[in-house]
Amino acid sequence: MSGRRLAVGVHGATGRTGRLVVAAVESNPELELAWACGAAAPKQWACDVVVDFSTPEGFRRLLEHARSPIVSGTTGLMPPEAPPVALLHAANFSLGVAVLARLVREARAALPEWDLEVVELHHHGKRDAPSGTALRLVDGLGPTTDGRSGPRVPGEVGLHAVRGGDIVGEHHVYLCGPGERLQLAHVAHTRSLFAEGALRAARWLAGRPAGRYTLDDVLRQPR
Repeated sequence: MSGRRLAVGVHGATGRTGRLVVAAVESNPELELAWACGAAAPKQWACDVVVDFSTPEGFRRLLEHARSPIVSGTTGLMPPEAPPVALLHAANFSLGVAVLARLVREARAALPEWDLEVVELHHHGKRDAPSGTALRLVDGLGPTTDGRSGPRVPGEVGLHAVRGGDIVGEHHVYLCGPGERLQLAHVAHTRSLFAEGALRAARWLAGRPAGRYTLDDVLRQPR
């Protein structure tokens, strides 16, 4: 892409994060807004990469017409393992959360007998609970309680969702052992970080061959 601006299409541009992505593209001299639309399939497609923050239905329609790499932050969906284009899907485009996920896995591997509990806080309008990020942090680390009270089964992971006010997003992970406790946490101060993270992923994904990619790939293999 050297010598010209990267052309970015924004799908789900009328949503909260989609609007931030559009603003971030327009303010970046290295990027060009090729098109922007809501959750419907775009009427035009020409672009180097698409950033999608729409709905599960909108994402599926987008993928059916896919011609360019797609970076998607749409929640509540299961992306295909063999997409027709390069696809990077993440429940959270915070680079700090990506690092937190690594740390949680390292801690769990080192302390497998300790109790693992996750508390996530978001604004009162968030629909899913627990959050996709909370689920990602503990994916594969054990069965989850989803907020159920009562004694823990060995190896069970406690998940707790708090909703209130205009909290952008907080995730607190506790590993509790005999006589001590380890705490790992991430706090988002502004929603714009999600847009910036998605655009960093978009710049990395542009030009890649078809297949599934992750935010960890972006962190491990900077251009």
